[in-house]
Amino acid sequence: MKWLFLLLLASPVQAASIVPNFTSGVVTSETTSRTEVTEVINIIEYSTATSYTVSGNNINIPDNPTVGTNYTQINPGEAFQFTETIMTPGISSVTDMTRTTVTDSFTTSISVFTQ
Repeated sequence: MKWLFLLLLASPVQAASIVPNFTSGVVTSETTSRTEVTEVINIIEYSTATSYTVSGNNINIPDNPTVGTNYTQINPGEAFQFTETIMTPGISSVTDMTRTTVTDSFTTSISVFTQ
Protein backbone atom coordinates (compact mmCIF):
# COMPACT_ATOMS: atom_id res chain seq x y z
CA MET A 1 0.00 0.00 0.00
CA LYS A 2 2.89 2.32 0.75
CA TRP A 3 4.26 1.71 -2.74
CA LEU A 4 1.06 2.74 -4.35
CA PHE A 5 1.06 5.97 -2.38
CA LEU A 6 4.65 6.66 -3.37
CA LEU A 7 3.85 5.96 -7.02
CA LEU A 8 1.04 8.50 -6.91
CA LEU A 9 3.36 11.11 -5.45
CA ALA A 10 6.01 10.45 -8.06
CA SER A 11 3.66 10.65 -11.06
CA PRO A 12 3.90 13.94 -12.98
CA VAL A 13 0.74 16.03 -13.06
CA GLN A 14 -0.17 18.03 -16.15
CA ALA A 15 -2.78 20.76 -16.38
CA ALA A 16 -5.14 20.63 -19.29
CA SER A 17 -5.92 23.91 -21.03
CA ILE A 18 -9.56 24.92 -21.10
CA VAL A 19 -10.80 26.31 -24.36
CA PRO A 20 -14.31 27.71 -24.57
CA ASN A 21 -16.42 26.02 -27.20
CA PHE A 22 -18.40 29.12 -28.24
CA THR A 23 -17.62 31.92 -30.65
CA SER A 24 -20.23 34.51 -29.69
CA GLY A 25 -23.13 35.03 -27.35
CA VAL A 26 -25.86 37.38 -26.22
CA VAL A 27 -27.07 37.92 -22.66
CA THR A 28 -30.39 39.67 -22.13
CA SER A 29 -31.46 40.95 -18.73
CA GLU A 30 -34.88 42.43 -17.93
CA THR A 31 -35.74 44.26 -14.72
CA THR A 32 -39.21 45.39 -13.70
CA SER A 33 -39.91 47.46 -10.61
CA ARG A 34 -42.85 49.33 -9.12
CA THR A 35 -42.71 52.13 -6.58
CA GLU A 36 -45.88 53.17 -4.79
CA VAL A 37 -45.92 56.23 -2.52
CA THR A 38 -49.01 57.17 -0.49
CA GLU A 39 -49.14 60.62 1.08
CA VAL A 40 -51.67 61.61 3.73
CA ILE A 41 -52.11 65.38 3.94
CA ASN A 42 -54.04 66.98 6.80
CA ILE A 43 -54.26 70.77 6.90
CA ILE A 44 -56.11 72.75 9.56
CA GLU A 45 -56.28 76.52 9.11
CA TYR A 46 -57.09 78.83 12.00
CA SER A 47 -58.44 82.36 12.10
CA THR A 48 -57.32 84.57 14.96
CA ALA A 49 -59.72 87.47 14.39
CA THR A 50 -63.38 88.13 13.72
CA SER A 51 -64.35 89.01 10.18
CA TYR A 52 -67.65 90.35 8.90
CA THR A 53 -68.69 90.46 5.24
CA VAL A 54 -71.89 91.51 3.55
CA SER A 55 -72.89 91.20 -0.11
CA GLY A 56 -76.06 91.29 -2.12
CA ASN A 57 -78.11 92.60 -5.03
CA ASN A 58 -80.70 95.37 -4.72
CA ILE A 59 -79.45 96.02 -1.16
CA ASN A 60 -78.07 99.32 0.16
CA ILE A 61 -74.75 98.37 1.81
CA PRO A 62 -72.76 101.18 3.53
CA ASP A 63 -68.99 101.53 2.95
CA ASN A 64 -68.07 100.08 6.38
CA PRO A 65 -70.84 97.69 7.40
CA THR A 66 -70.88 96.43 10.99
CA VAL A 67 -72.85 93.76 12.81
CA GLY A 68 -76.33 95.10 13.55
CA THR A 69 -76.48 97.54 10.63
CA ASN A 70 -79.97 97.92 9.22
CA TYR A 71 -79.92 97.22 5.48
CA THR A 72 -82.58 98.45 3.10
CA GLN A 73 -83.62 97.54 -0.41
CA ILE A 74 -82.66 99.94 -3.16
CA ASN A 75 -85.91 99.22 -5.07
CA PRO A 76 -88.45 98.00 -2.50
CA GLY A 77 -90.67 95.17 -3.71
CA GLU A 78 -88.24 93.92 -6.35
CA ALA A 79 -86.17 90.75 -6.12
CA PHE A 80 -83.06 90.90 -3.95
CA GLN A 81 -80.27 88.72 -2.65
CA PHE A 82 -78.46 89.24 0.67
CA THR A 83 -75.53 87.39 2.29
CA GLU A 84 -74.05 88.17 5.70
CA THR A 85 -71.06 86.22 7.04
CA ILE A 86 -69.52 86.45 10.51
CA MET A 87 -66.38 84.39 11.18
CA THR A 88 -65.08 84.26 14.74
CA PRO A 89 -61.61 83.06 15.85
CA GLY A 90 -61.10 79.32 15.55
CA ILE A 91 -60.84 76.71 12.80
CA SER A 92 -61.60 78.31 9.44
CA SER A 93 -61.00 75.31 7.16
CA VAL A 94 -59.95 71.64 7.23
CA THR A 95 -58.38 69.80 4.31
CA ASP A 96 -57.89 66.02 4.44
CA MET A 97 -56.35 64.45 1.36
CA THR A 98 -54.76 61.13 0.47
CA ARG A 99 -52.65 60.94 -2.69
CA THR A 100 -51.03 57.81 -4.17
CA THR A 101 -48.32 57.98 -6.84
CA VAL A 102 -47.35 54.79 -8.70
CA THR A 103 -44.18 54.57 -10.83
CA ASP A 104 -43.54 51.51 -12.99
CA SER A 105 -40.05 50.97 -14.43
CA PHE A 106 -38.96 48.42 -17.04
CA THR A 107 -35.30 48.07 -18.12
CA THR A 108 -33.84 45.75 -20.75
CA SER A 109 -30.06 45.26 -21.00
CA ILE A 110 -28.43 43.37 -23.86
CA SER A 111 -24.75 42.31 -23.83
CA VAL A 112 -23.17 40.91 -27.03
CA PHE A 113 -19.77 39.23 -26.83
CA THR A 114 -17.47 37.34 -29.20
CA GLN A 115 -14.32 35.33 -28.75
